[in-house]
Amino acid sequence: MTKEEFNELYAKAAAGDAAAQNNLGICYKNGQGVAQDYGKAVEWYTKAAEAGDESAQYNLGVCYRKGQGVAQDDEKAVEWFQKAAEQGDADAQNYLGSCYYLGRGVVQDYKKAVEWYTKAAKQGKAEAQFIIGVCYRNGRGGVTQDYAKTVEWFQKAAEQGDAGAQFGLGVCYKNGQGVAQDDTKSVKWFEKSANQGEAAAQYNLGVC
Repeated sequence: MTKEEFNELYAKAAAGDAAAQNNLGICYKNGQGVAQDYGKAVEWYTKAAEAGDESAQYNLGVCYRKGQGVAQDDEKAVEWFQKAAEQGDADAQNYLGSCYYLGRGVVQDYKKAVEWYTKAAKQGKAEAQFIIGVCYRNGRGGVTQDYAKTVEWFQKAAEQGDAGAQFGLGVCYKNGQGVAQDDTKSVKWFEKSANQGEAAAQYNLGVC
């Protein structure tokens, strides 16, 4: 980003443009056109988030979750993820799902985790698709164990390159869970997962 572009963005942000304020926060977080400054990033994210910008609400949630530019605070993170998730932000929905799944900033609740993961998964978030698959495999989160559904969600995530889903899909084909047993397809998915460094896939590939 050139100095002129940064100055133009800053002027828009200072004038109250929420999208510009969020983008300015991103610049400070990543050190684009300006020295990296997490504190300044939080300052601009907050302005935009309070104005209702869902991307800024998500970004602010991440800052609170990771303690970047602000004291680490899981409850604050959930508060901002919730606002963004309710506006349809898939990343926020995915993060909110993980908060409920792990019990970070909220009481652990697998059912709510599945609800939010499903919203994100339907928008194409691979991580959420994988977790939904795991829930169907284990019968967790208010869903009945269903290997066919497991394969369906693992497949979606695996095709996007999620190593965990690729490994899980390989296991499904190896054991004939939710799909016809197929060693060739099992090896195919183990290889894809192993090539991304998934240790369990590397081990299973060696066994195969």
